[in-house]
Amino acid sequence: MKSQIEKLIHEVLKNLKMEDVSFSIEHPEDFKNGDYSTNVAMVCAKGLKTNPKELAEKIKQELEKNLSKEISKIEVAGSGFINFYLLRDFFTSSIKDILIKKENWGKNELLSGKKVMVEYTDPNPFKPFHIGHLMTNAIGESVARIVEFSGAKTIHANYQGDVGPHVAKAIYGLMKFGLPPSGQSVGEQAQYIGECYSKGSNLYDTDENAKEEIEVINKKVYDRSDAEINKIYDWGRKITLEAFEEIYKILGTKFEYYFFESEMAVIGEKIVRENIGKVFDESDGAIVFHGEKYDPKLHTRVFINSKGLPTYESKEIGLTITKFEKENPDISIVTTAIEQAEYMKVVQKAISLIHPDYEKRMKHITHGMMKFASGKMSSRKGNVITGESLLRDSMDIVKEKMKNREMEDEEKKKISEVVGVAALKYSILRSSLGSDIVYDFEKSISFEGDSGPYLQYTTVRANSILNKAKEFKLETRNSKLETIPTEVTELEKYLYQFPEIVEHAYEKLEPHHIATYLTLLASAFNTFYGNTQILAEENKYMAYHLELVKSFYQTMKNGLWLLGIEVPERM
Repeated sequence: MKSQIEKLIHEVLKNLKMEDVSFSIEHPEDFKNGDYSTNVAMVCAKGLKTNPKELAEKIKQELEKNLSKEISKIEVAGSGFINFYLLRDFFTSSIKDILIKKENWGKNELLSGKKVMVEYTDPNPFKPFHIGHLMTNAIGESVARIVEFSGAKTIHANYQGDVGPHVAKAIYGLMKFGLPPSGQSVGEQAQYIGECYSKGSNLYDTDENAKEEIEVINKKVYDRSDAEINKIYDWGRKITLEAFEEIYKILGTKFEYYFFESEMAVIGEKIVRENIGKVFDESDGAIVFHGEKYDPKLHTRVFINSKGLPTYESKEIGLTITKFEKENPDISIVTTAIEQAEYMKVVQKAISLIHPDYEKRMKHITHGMMKFASGKMSSRKGNVITGESLLRDSMDIVKEKMKNREMEDEEKKKISEVVGVAALKYSILRSSLGSDIVYDFEKSISFEGDSGPYLQYTTVRANSILNKAKEFKLETRNSKLETIPTEVTELEKYLYQFPEIVEHAYEKLEPHHIATYLTLLASAFNTFYGNTQILAEENKYMAYHLELVKSFYQTMKNGLWLLGIEVPERM
């Protein structure tokens, strides 16, 4: 409908011999002001230096000459907005459309025939899975699903730093303090490795002898010249990667590609050295890229340091070119923390000079930091908070709230996982990309208001209504779908918007548009549920109301899937 209105406006502007301008068509916050509203008259009036309200009336009259059969009326409001009101038949038809399309409801063909690779999560072996990785995972997973919903063949990729100073610090710590006791689980061993990394990192900063030893280990890790270090490295890498897989399983993430810095370093270094004098320059024994030569907003970065080792920048070049050589995606999306934004701009500029055809196909999206409403930066057990401990804490709190529920322990465990993950993912995805997130444990798991569990609970409630409705055996009753109320509910006015929201979320690569929409939709459903006795014998609209509930359930299920959130059978 939005595209129909847009096309209609463009035709009117042409008929009035007015310049075709860029205008917006939006849904008014208050449905009393129509189902769609446009600012086209105000935009045109500015250029024509005329009264926007008078111009709006003129445009309105032209629009009414060729009005779509689904629009009941047009009104001019405020300082020149043109508001469109849709007919009841439009909303009834949209409900039927949802029930026909089911799991395909909301999909579009914006990326039909395209291949898109989305890289996200990117934890480093030998280090803990920190909060930033949790955030990047939630955002990247959602973006990948939005891309898939938009018709693309989607490839999920994970880039992990298995070489570098952090590995040397962890190995130094393991050599100094010993390997973990036998019999520990993979998760416990990974946690111990993370603690050794922390100790090694502290010694690197405070002890000159330790610093020298760690730098020697770093070089040996790269060239694999020491049998003892190789043994510790291979064991530590395997354990931490297995621990990450356990976390991915809980988060509902699967990857087709795992790229590693150890492999990308060799490829990146070769490419950089081949382009010295063309793209890169030698400087004080290092190889650098002078970004400011091409854009004053860019800066100089080192790609191979004075010790002859490739830096993160060089590895990033190896990674990007490897992605294009392996899969040749139409779009390559990378998700990182916002502090890497400027660094990535420099790297992407260098890549574009080597491969100009890659420039428009590379996209970089960023997220802010997570802060805590309580001000505490430790887990519930008093440890330094990591992404994994935050995830476990969230699940534990849900489990505590369910302790008096009559269900099997295994079901409680499953629900606590699904709801705990939803609490965290929604808290991350509800904010616009780049902005910092304030995480509040109690609010995040609330079944009321702005939270992931609230959306799950409302969806489960809708499903329980549908299950109870089976007792009414509607097929033997006189209540038919043709018995439709004349009044359009807010629920119906939100439901049909879902495909538009999905398209907008893809165009902006911002999942928060879906999160915000689902919260409004859930609120509208709860209002409808509170005002309507759906399963009452005297409800002559029962058949239609149940179709409405089905449509809501399907839309919520599809929308939550796009956020990477599962809907449990019960809560």
